[in-house]
Amino acid sequence: MSQKEFLKDTIQHVDIKSFDATPIINSMRDMSFTSRDTASAADIYSRMINDDGCTIFLTLAGSTGAGGCLQLYVDLVKNNMVDAIVATGASIVDMDFFEALGFKHYKGSPYADDKILRDNYIDRIYDTYIDEDELQICDVTIKKIADSLEKRPYSSREFIREMGKYLTTHSKKKDSLVQVCYEKNIPIFCPAFTDSSAGFGLVKHQWENPDKHLSIDSVKDFLELTKIKMAAKTSGLFMIGGGVPKNFVQDTVICAEMLGEDVPMHKYAVQITVADVRDGACSSSTLKEASSWGKVDTVFEQMVYAEATSVLPLIGSYLYHKGDWKNRKNPEWAKMLDS
Repeated sequence: MSQKEFLKDTIQHVDIKSFDATPIINSMRDMSFTSRDTASAADIYSRMINDDGCTIFLTLAGSTGAGGCLQLYVDLVKNNMVDAIVATGASIVDMDFFEALGFKHYKGSPYADDKILRDNYIDRIYDTYIDEDELQICDVTIKKIADSLEKRPYSSREFIREMGKYLTTHSKKKDSLVQVCYEKNIPIFCPAFTDSSAGFGLVKHQWENPDKHLSIDSVKDFLELTKIKMAAKTSGLFMIGGGVPKNFVQDTVICAEMLGEDVPMHKYAVQITVADVRDGACSSSTLKEASSWGKVDTVFEQMVYAEATSVLPLIGSYLYHKGDWKNRKNPEWAKMLDS
């Protein structure tokens, strides 16, 4: 097969506005197992939305963006259900920014011959394909942005903001998470930013500018994110996957205390994951375990053990059609951080 034959069917992003999952979530409350957990997660997220002064953090790890959830995340942001994002670099750069440049993710097969895919310069994420040539254009675009900026340390949030600014004149896609967040002054943090296409572009930037270049300061990320936690009345976490984004945002409570600020634990927490607790982790601690560290309160917390693309559309659609977001205001935390 040729590359063209492999890359013919594009991933379509789910539109939570196009269907109303309210009856399903309402039914799930009276079911068992993952169904009841999913309904509980939706209810806790609803509490976050209705809690005046609660800052909602969305954390993203894994490949749900490539898997069809990018528009879902955009709709949560556009409708004031997310106030800050902490994500892997891949979620923001290789998936969202990549599509904003006009590229696509494609339906594939987990049973494909990966040697043949490599011969066709196709990268595979389980049953999803990416054109490696297009991904390298993404790398080069990141370098182009870096080359145009003042040569100094940036938090990942500051650099992603510049990516959003770039997209206002270069985007080939109507809705991009990076651009929408830029326009709504919603900060995006990627504490492991260089573990993505951004890393290749920034390495090439520094290679060509050894004496004076842009760099990413992850400590500044931590400080900026902690500033949001200190300024927020209370906070809630909606976490897809685990890993660095999950742990990073939870650690803001401890960091604030070290800075002499008495802040409450995250009041609300939902995690959707397929990770297991038996290796002592669950891709960073379970929510109850995090309480022992003083990070997360356990009054309103819910673990949902499910592959996220299977339950996210239901939760997102329920919250969208419930409509409580219409009464929320965007705190525009990026303005505070840029001042």
